[in-house]
Amino acid sequence: MKPFPKNLKSKLDFRKQNNALRKLSIPNNLIDFASNDYLGFSKSESIFDKTHQLLLDKNIKINGATGSRLLSGNHILYHETEQIIANFHQSESALIFNSGYDANVGFFSSLPQRNDIILYDELCHASIRDGIQMSNAKAYKFQHNDFDELEKLILKQKSIQINNCQTELVEVLSNEIFIVTESVFSMDGDTPNLEELTNICEKYNCNLVVDEAHAIGVFGNQGEGIIQSLRLQDKVFARIVTFGKGLGCHGAVILGSQELKNYLVNFARSFIYTTALSPHSVATILVAYQHLKFEKEAIQNLKNNILFFNQEKMQLGLKPLFVYSKSPIQCAIIPGNEKVKSIANKLQENGFDVKPILSPTVPEGQERLRFCLHNYNSEKEISEVLQLLSNLIF
Repeated sequence: MKPFPKNLKSKLDFRKQNNALRKLSIPNNLIDFASNDYLGFSKSESIFDKTHQLLLDKNIKINGATGSRLLSGNHILYHETEQIIANFHQSESALIFNSGYDANVGFFSSLPQRNDIILYDELCHASIRDGIQMSNAKAYKFQHNDFDELEKLILKQKSIQINNCQTELVEVLSNEIFIVTESVFSMDGDTPNLEELTNICEKYNCNLVVDEAHAIGVFGNQGEGIIQSLRLQDKVFARIVTFGKGLGCHGAVILGSQELKNYLVNFARSFIYTTALSPHSVATILVAYQHLKFEKEAIQNLKNNILFFNQEKMQLGLKPLFVYSKSPIQCAIIPGNEKVKSIANKLQENGFDVKPILSPTVPEGQERLRFCLHNYNSEKEISEVLQLLSNLIF
């Protein structure tokens, strides 16, 4: 076999030296505080059985989509599922992508144009940042949830546009500004003040784009997400919703106007140049959405567990370690890859699947234990894992 290039090997060696080398772990039978399966939908036999029955009822007995949606892969379930999703989220349209990564890369690489401006929260997900890097627009980050800084950036860009218009005698004031954030941040679990943010976007005529990956199935009476629960859906240019968390399946959708959908179908390369999801995958999405309407008890159990977790960490004196969060993502900051990995290993040895988040995934000094809560975690499990953490820390 041809030797692996030395420069690439050195990068792997550097990761090893810093305790930051990623490895694929084998599934375990530990108590789940690691997965994004907030409502347990991925393990639902009811969803599995109803998906199979739906395919039989529609006489769909094929294993793959056979091509991209623009060629042979736009099977009949796509239209029905997108319509159900659009209605559920009170959106004019919905366009399914193969994954959340594909949706974000497709959106941000194609939609903002040259001379447009993207202003994004510094903690936005890697898929958003990758899409922005592929865009022809100029992009600037603002400090996490800092809307004072955001407003200064908007005013600065507006001033530059006016000056360009005066000096070059070119009309550039129609150039767009896109504001990008998440309703629940994946590594902190916190939420921005979305009502204030929509007011800022309205004030300066900016386009708000919100990734709701970790809010679906969690917030709202039917798990519809934070934007909708605050009745802000008509003030948002686009919402990106993924199915691999609360819905327990695979894929993603971009919600917005019919014009937005038409544009993405024509210009989003991660949509155009990929084989479509299989009928079974789309059927699972459809059935999972149907289940959300009737899973109020599961959603309430999750909310109760989030409240109980916050109460327990306060009672044990652990609150200062944790990032403020009212979501299922609860993160204890434990600086240093070696230290946080050591504590995670001890939790796992005692039966709790809690994962360490290492730099460079998070900034150096912000390494953390990431606890993901679910409707199926018991109060006993929550108490025991936090008591063990307390013993290890103190």
